[in-house]
Formats: sequence, structure tokens, C-alpha cells
Amino acid sequence: HFGASFNTRAHSVSIMGSCISSEPPNPTEYLPACGNFSVTSDDFKDAGNFGKQQLSGKFGVEGGEDLSPQLSWSGFPAETKSFAVTCYDPDAPTGCGFMHWVAYDIPASVTSLERGASGGKLPAGVKELNNDAGFLGYLGAACPPGRTHRYIFTVHALPCETLPIDEKVSPAIMGFNMFIKGVLARATITAICTRKGAN
Repeated sequence: HFGASFNTRAHSVSIMGSCISSEPPNPTEYLPACGNFSVTSDDFKDAGNFGKQQLSGKFGVEGGEDLSPQLSWSGFPAETKSFAVTCYDPDAPTGCGFMHWVAYDIPASVTSLERGASGGKLPAGVKELNNDAGFLGYLGAACPPGRTHRYIFTVHALPCETLPIDEKVSPAIMGFNMFIKGVLARATITAICTRKGAN
């Protein structure tokens, strides 16, 4: 019945999908090894809470503004020719997480993005892909009431000035093309969103 639970691969999972006993992994940890560098944000600390500006008014979160956060990065390899930025929620109850933002072909001379850059304030030449809600740009955090989700921002340092894709491809296809080109290094920072309410 709907209240029942079952065990699979050492996880206790509610049939309703609302309770998982161990958190899903960060998928970047399973990508081919590469170098590391640093990324910070003026809008949140690593493993700290999002501000309301980064929450999703479009998805009904009160006070949410769907503004992409400020990001700055440093310490990347000298041979870097461009960057890509992704924001992924591994905790979304979808079976495949949720991609909130993808920006790519960021010139190597760019080492920061201002708050709200997505959707019109990105540096020249930078492109975005559809998020998992189906539109271009950043979608703010909107985890279901009673849950805590992680939002993993990753800056990927690439050896090419542009990726051989257009803005119609999926984030997975972009990721595959980054794999083919060879990611030089990655930097990650994680924001947390917790919403009150019953599970």
C-alpha cells in the first residue's frame, strides 16, 4: 500500500518518493579526474543557505526572484580557453536530479558573473541552455516543502574557446562534449535550500 517502504541497494525508500535515507551523490565526483580551482559567491557560503533572491518565484516560492547568484573563480589552469557553469540539484525527487542552470562559452578572461547575470546580463558571447523546466537561463531553488536540497554550482575550465553545440541541445549533450574536449579543472560550491512543511 502507499504507506509501505521497501529496501533497495541499502536505501530505505518510501513508495511515495518522499523519504530517502541517504542523500544522492554529487555526480561530478564520478566524472574523469581533473584539476581543481576555487569558486566563491557573495550570495552564499559553501554549504550555506540561499538567499530569497536565488529562490524560485516562478515555481511558487514566496519572495523568490530567480536571480542567478554572483560567482567568482580563480586558480584555474593557464591553458584554460573558456568556462562553463552548471547548477544541479541531485536531491530533486525525479530519479535524475534537476538542472537549474547551464551557461557556456564563457571567455577565459571572465572570472566572475554578477548577481542576476542569467537572462540578459551575461558577458558577450556567453550562451545558455534550457534548464530542466524547459526554458533558457537560471531557475531558482524550489525544493518541496519539508525537504532540504543541495544546489551544486560547478565551473568547468575547458581547453577550447567554444563548444561545438547550439542552444537547442540538452545539458547532457553539453556534458558529453566537455568530456570529449577534456575538462582541465573544476571548481564547485554548494548552496542549501530548506523549506518548512510536512514531508
